[in-house]
Amino acid sequence: MNQILLPEFPEEKNFSYNNPKKKSSNIKFYKIQFFLFLCTAVILFFILLLRLLEQNFNKISSQRLTSIYQLSTLYSNNSDYTTSKVNTETFTNSNPFVIGMLKIDKINLNYPILSQTNSELLELSLCRFAGPMPNEVGNLCIAGHNYINDTLFGKLDEVELNDEIQIYDLNGQLVKYIVSNKYETNSNDINCTNQNTNGKKIVTLLTCNNITQKRLIIIAEQKS
Repeated sequence: MNQILLPEFPEEKNFSYNNPKKKSSNIKFYKIQFFLFLCTAVILFFILLLRLLEQNFNKISSQRLTSIYQLSTLYSNNSDYTTSKVNTETFTNSNPFVIGMLKIDKINLNYPILSQTNSELLELSLCRFAGPMPNEVGNLCIAGHNYINDTLFGKLDEVELNDEIQIYDLNGQLVKYIVSNKYETNSNDINCTNQNTNGKKIVTLLTCNNITQKRLIIIAEQKS
């Protein structure tokens, strides 16, 4: 009688899926992977949470600065309450004070202008980088961060030639400016801060382009 020869299989103990030690090793490996993934997710969550809290604090700070400006202009003509009391109010360790407001209706921008520029103040609002006080003869240069959430100068790239920029000074006086130039330059180029304006009132807005790593410059002259 012919016999049917069946293939020989190795003993079951040689298969990994029947090997208890191999199974235990795999389970431990997956547990470690899951633990590392969980730790990474928790760390990223807390980083995101801290960033959101920081942005919320900066927003509240900017709103408070706006209130300070509005209060200072309200009492600017009151001899019993001088603007200096409001402007020099201790707000952070840097003691910033508001010298005006910048408004661009096209991009729904409305922020206080702080008197000086440093990394801490730039987190709060727009800052005077160079030049005179708002609405005085000269080239008032205003710097601001370009945030991805479109706050501060995050939408400044949408401003085009002939758009209107409004500046309020400490007396509440409004002067309108018309954009006359827009360009990008290297971050170390400060030619835009030149104060030779031939007696004109000029506003220069500066921010960084996060994509090209260039500096975006918007120049506006007083509306005639």
